[in-house]
Amino acid sequence: MTLQRRLKLVHCNREDGWLDAALKVAFATTDLRHVDQHFGAARTFAIYAVDLEHTCFVEASEFGLLDMDGNEDKLEVKISALKDCIAVYSQAVGASAINKLKAEGIQPVKVTPGAEITELLESLQEQLRQGPSSWLARAIDSTLPADPSRFDRMEADGWEE
Repeated sequence: MTLQRRLKLVHCNREDGWLDAALKVAFATTDLRHVDQHFGAARTFAIYAVDLEHTCFVEASEFGLLDMDGNEDKLEVKISALKDCIAVYSQAVGASAINKLKAEGIQPVKVTPGAEITELLESLQEQLRQGPSSWLARAIDSTLPADPSRFDRMEADGWEE
């Protein structure tokens, strides 16, 4: 299985570097409005950039019709298409897909069938404003560059054995 089509939009590429700092999340969808697909059988992923104040649709990756047949070869292609995302929202996701997603730093999020993407984005923004959940905090930390002075602080704190 291969990626059939990928549509990338450029209207979010503002001069202020907003897109570079925004978090990216994906949604398993057939209509680009609702989460209505199982991760493994998802035909399309809608990818959005989000921060405290803005959301922007940046990409749609289409894989065509897929069966939930237990064939895990299709997972690698999908996960590769989501490599810049911190999370993927779907109706359901299998255990092996969960393990592979988490190994790539992508949090699988299960939502009720037909959940509206705009509402999920608003909820994510509200989490960012009020203090992110543990998975979201980890995801945000993983997007930040490593602080080279962290070892100096550790040394200053001293070691105890």
